[in-house]
Amino acid sequence: MTALSRMPWIWSFLAAGIVWVITLMFTGGASIVGLTQATLTFAAFSVIVGTGQMFVITLGPGNIDLSIPATMTLAGTVALKLMGGDSGLIVPGFLVAIAIGLGVGVANYALIKLLRIPPIIATLAMSFIIQSAAIWSNRGLRIRPPEILGDFAIGSVLGVPNVAILALVVTVLAYVALEKSLYGRWILAIGQNIRAARMAGIPVDGVRCGTYVLCAVLASLGGYFLASFSGGAALNMGAEYLLMSIAVVVIGGTSVAGGDSNVPGIWGASLFMFLVVSMLNTYGFDAGFRMIMTGLIIIGVIVTAGGRTVRF
Repeated sequence: MTALSRMPWIWSFLAAGIVWVITLMFTGGASIVGLTQATLTFAAFSVIVGTGQMFVITLGPGNIDLSIPATMTLAGTVALKLMGGDSGLIVPGFLVAIAIGLGVGVANYALIKLLRIPPIIATLAMSFIIQSAAIWSNRGLRIRPPEILGDFAIGSVLGVPNVAILALVVTVLAYVALEKSLYGRWILAIGQNIRAARMAGIPVDGVRCGTYVLCAVLASLGGYFLASFSGGAALNMGAEYLLMSIAVVVIGGTSVAGGDSNVPGIWGASLFMFLVVSMLNTYGFDAGFRMIMTGLIIIGVIVTAGGRTVRF
């Protein structure tokens, strides 16, 4: 039990496993391959955007990015419109999506730092601007992605979805950045005590700005591949990831007080959340009930983990 208490991410995987088994019991095990592939596929998008949100939340109390859904929508919309179904423009479309993330991240932190607006307000206001830009650029069109890109987004390698492999690469890089790099030590120090971090000579503003940029870039990456996977960008395609990006961070074991991140937990929480939503859909529960359940799960996790010590 002592060893398990040092690995809080294990509980999200355990919960996901229990829901997976329950779902298979009610389906007679007939859909084991399909359910597993669907779970990995849709959880992958939550993993990508949730990883970015985790970095921001690790910065400490009050830090959160509410512009993720709008950033996903704008990046997917503009990238697909630029490519216009032309496989020769896949790389330019990808670079444009990343550039949008860079711009959004810088704009978010500019509002926070220069205008001294709380992050939750700054990113919320920015989300309205970004969503308006997405509506203006899309104008109701649903442009299909290039065939090669679409095939990659829905394809798999040895039964493992390509988007899940991409999400795994993102989380491995995030783990290395947090656990093995100077940036990781800086972001954890800032989350634990920002004033002490400044006194220690850590470039707090640079680290915070870079973190908001990283979050926006990952949101753009998620939007780019989500639009490709879905066969086109929709103006509401990022809506469900507002709550989901926060839920997977909290359920995954990252401290909402900051200074303590949990990369493996993002995977467990994402798998768990998709399986719960899938199970509720199977039994005909509507979106409102699913949101209530998600909120109750988050509250339960926060209450349960309230006494967890912060890692130094």
